Amino acid sequence: MLQNLRPLLTRILNPIAKYLNINPNIITVISPFVAIIAAYGFANHMLILGTIAILMSGFLDVMDGAIARFHGKSSKFGAFLDSTMDRFADAIIYIGIIFGGYCDWFVGVLAIHSAICVSYVRARAESQGAECNIGIAERAVRMIILMIGALIGYFAGDIYFTYIIYILVVLSYFTVGQRIVYVWRQLND
Repeated sequence: MLQNLRPLLTRILNPIAKYLNINPNIITVISPFVAIIAAYGFANHMLILGTIAILMSGFLDVMDGAIARFHGKSSKFGAFLDSTMDRFADAIIYIGIIFGGYCDWFVGVLAIHSAICVSYVRARAESQGAECNIGIAERAVRMIILMIGALIGYFAGDIYFTYIIYILVVLSYFTVGQRIVYVWRQLND
């Protein structure tokens, strides 16, 4: 869904990547630690801290790829590590949300499960030679919705953040369904 923004992001990130000639895997590994700050914020009812930390984690998540591409350091292991650290970050953030009481533990577990399933379906499809970069709620979209939900919760009341989490669970499972159908059509043609 956000693939259309890639050229714009590249123009923005390349000048930054030019000055950061470091191993992109270092940045990749830092991202879940920033997600711990988000989880801490949510667990302690500091929605603004949680939002800022998700934003920082997301920035690191796009910077590692930008640095890798700009300096010719892209690798299969780097892509694998990035995907793995993203799953850790997603789970860590939702664990903080659960501890903060913004959703029932069961809904929080569904949020973690659905987020992991969205990525798993794509990875499994690609291992079968199918493309699978579609879906209404890819990770970047989910993180943006989560940040907006936290801000709405901060200004309008916690219950609205809770509603956003429920919506994210539904959107994530819907995306899983979209991807399954999309891959089914590819592999059965």
